[in-house]
Order: sequence, then structure tokens, then C-alpha cells
Amino acid sequence: MSNLSVAKFGGTSVANYSAMQACARIVIADPNTRVVVLSASAGVTNLLVALAKGCEVDERTKLLNEVRQIQENILNELKDASVVRHKVEAILAHIESLSEAASLATSLALTDELICQGEMMSTQIFVEVLRELNTQATWLDVRNIVATNSHFGKAAPNDELTQQNSDNHLKPLIARGELIITQGFIGRDPQGKTTTLGRGGSDYSAALLAEVLNAKDVLIWTDVAGIYTTDPRIATNAQRIDTMSFAEAAEMATFGAKVLHPSTLLPAVRSNIPVYVGSSKAPQEGGTWVTRDPQPRPTFRAIALRRDQTLLTLTSLNMLHAQGFLANVFTILAKHKISVDTITTSEISIALTLDKTGSASSGAELLSPELLDELSQVASVKVDGDLSLVALVGNDLHTKAGVAKHIFNTLEHYNVRMISYGASTNNVCMLVENEQADNVVRTLHKSLFE
Repeated sequence: MSNLSVAKFGGTSVANYSAMQACARIVIADPNTRVVVLSASAGVTNLLVALAKGCEVDERTKLLNEVRQIQENILNELKDASVVRHKVEAILAHIESLSEAASLATSLALTDELICQGEMMSTQIFVEVLRELNTQATWLDVRNIVATNSHFGKAAPNDELTQQNSDNHLKPLIARGELIITQGFIGRDPQGKTTTLGRGGSDYSAALLAEVLNAKDVLIWTDVAGIYTTDPRIATNAQRIDTMSFAEAAEMATFGAKVLHPSTLLPAVRSNIPVYVGSSKAPQEGGTWVTRDPQPRPTFRAIALRRDQTLLTLTSLNMLHAQGFLANVFTILAKHKISVDTITTSEISIALTLDKTGSASSGAELLSPELLDELSQVASVKVDGDLSLVALVGNDLHTKAGVAKHIFNTLEHYNVRMISYGASTNNVCMLVENEQADNVVRTLHKSLFE
């Protein structure tokens, strides 16, 4: 298995027929690629999430028709869509049934079952696209491989059981020389119910499969030719990074760079599997390799941006010289499954930025009335929105003289709401107003990279 590659193609890479053909040619051109993980076609998952929230008949019909049209546009370009059309129609009927159920009563389990159907359709169609290019492939339901817990919306894999499933069902197929097409983002819990790994979890799926197969690398094919020093749409002079470390990439992904899903790197780091990021639209342009110890490792590597952050400030005189106050606050947050990004403290207050991840999460659901009520019993609570987190990613940032001066001299004309510096060797985080975020990124990028 040591020469085996696991390739993953994102939603824009399988958005339409020509995009799928381009992906198929990449797969065919690399004999080492034996497992292919696909996202749903671009736009489909968002429509399914809307259906999962429950809606009236007219809105439901509109959303269902939009899902159907995305798939029809691809099917209509196939030379012979008769076989796969039957399979897609069955999935669309299942989606309609699930969406009707969601209109009566929503649940996290129902949501996961519904929103995974996009991957089911894209993978079935992709097998047919490969067949048209004279390449036989085997469709595999990834739920038979990836075992998870029952935390719907953001399930955690059961590594031991996933390994057993791979040994029993996946490895024999590969040993016979078959090319496997399967889904990203989804798994199955002990009760047999569909779970999802969170939005963007297809990267995680690819890395999990690479680990259980002892693959030589994970190839993430997306719509950009690698990882850049920042988002090229914000800073036009952003430069592609040829190689970077797992730690740097994890920081970038965690703080908003959409090229990689944060959890992707966990299996890769564990098993020291290099991760490649390239463009499915222009594979010849090269990309970025993420490895354990790349050289050189500059002080400043990149800038990441995460918009629409929530700042939660808790103030209480009981904090003064008290023991256990922070533990109490974090117990409440953990109870409500809230992930904390950055934190600063003073004698009588703490400020937290909150992470909103998971399949169907939104800012409205992040701070529930129940959570705010519990927190207000231990402190006064202030919630601020319209903020963005700018993360400067690099190496040994807390040990290099002059780093703070360089950063804050550059940003002297901007209001920085909160700073997190020193907890990590790989990042400095700054909270700024949403409307200033792009200019902050451009100003930092010009000073540090141009």
C-alpha cells in the first residue's frame, strides 16, 4: 500500500460535467491514485442544509428543484445517463421524503442523513464520467468504512473500528486493483445512523482513509493552486507557498484559510503522511506540499482571516483572587458544546472568541438563551459581533525580538479589539472590526511579505 495515494476533490471541482471530466483525467493520469473522495457538487450541500431546517411546501419545492437542476445539468451531458440517472432519481426521492419529515420536526440525526445525500449523488455520477473515459471504478459507501460516535453534525471517528472496517472491506478491493470512488464528510454511528464530520470534513475523510491504508500521501484537489501567503482575493500580491509544516497549515486552517479543513491534519500528523494541495482546474501549475519538517521555516509564513466572530466578555468581582471561576465558565461552555478560539483575562473579566463549526451551526444557534442564562448566573455577560479574527502564522513568533513591534507599528492606524500572543509559537491573533478586516490583512501582507 506504500505507493497508494488518496485524492480528494471539493465541491467546485465536481460542480459540473466539464469540471468532473477534468478531475477524472487527473485520476487517470496518476496510477498511484486508487481511492478518490468526493464532496457534493458546489451548491448542493447549502440547499440540503436549508431543507433540513424545515420549510413550507413552496419553499421546499423550490429548493428541491434547485438540487435536481444541478444534478440534471451534469446528467444531460453524459453520453448515456440511463443507469446513473435511475440511481440519482432514487436519491432525489429520498431527499424529498427526508425534507418532508424535516418540515414536521427537525433533528440533528435527520439533518445528517439529509445533507449527506449530495455526496451520494456526486460519487455515483463520477463513476459514470470515468466509465466514459474508459476507466472502470467501484462505488463504495464510505459509511461502511468510517465509524464515528453519535455527535451528529460534528462526529468524531472511532479510529480502531475504522481501521477494522478498512482491513475487512476496503483493502481487499484495492488489492484486486480496483479504483475506489467514495464520499467525504460522512460516517456511521454505532446504531447505524448517518453522521457528518462537520462542514468541510471531506478533507478529514481523505486523511482518515489515507491513514488506515498506510498511503504515501493525500492529494487535496481544489479550485486554487496551493496555499497562499493570504487570500489572493484580498491581497492581489499573495504568493503561493511551495512547502509548509503541519503546524503552520493547521494554524492557517483553524483561523480561516479555507484550503484545508482543520481536522484534516490530525491523521496526517499522526502517521506522517504528506498532504498536497493543488488546483483541479490547472494541475500543471503545481501546488503546496504540507510535511512534518519543511525547510526553510521563516518567521512569518502567512496571514489567515476568519470573519463574523463572536466576542463574549464575562465580568465578575468574584473572579478577584478566586479559585475555580474559569473552570466553572469552561464547564458551562463545554456542556453546550461551545469551542473557544482565543482568550484574554484581567483581574475581574475574561474575553473569549467563539468558534462556530459543525454541519448546520450558525451564529444564531451559537449562543442559545439557555447558555446565556447559565453564564449570567456567574458573571455579567456582554456579546459583541461584527468582528473578524486576523491570524499571523509563522514560526517561533514568541521568541523572536521585534515581532510585536513590527506587527503593531504596521497596524498603528487600526483599532485592535483583542490580542492573543504568546500562547502559541505559530500564531499571533488579533480581533478587528469586520469592515476593517480586509485592509488590516492587506496592510500586514504588504509589510511582511511584499
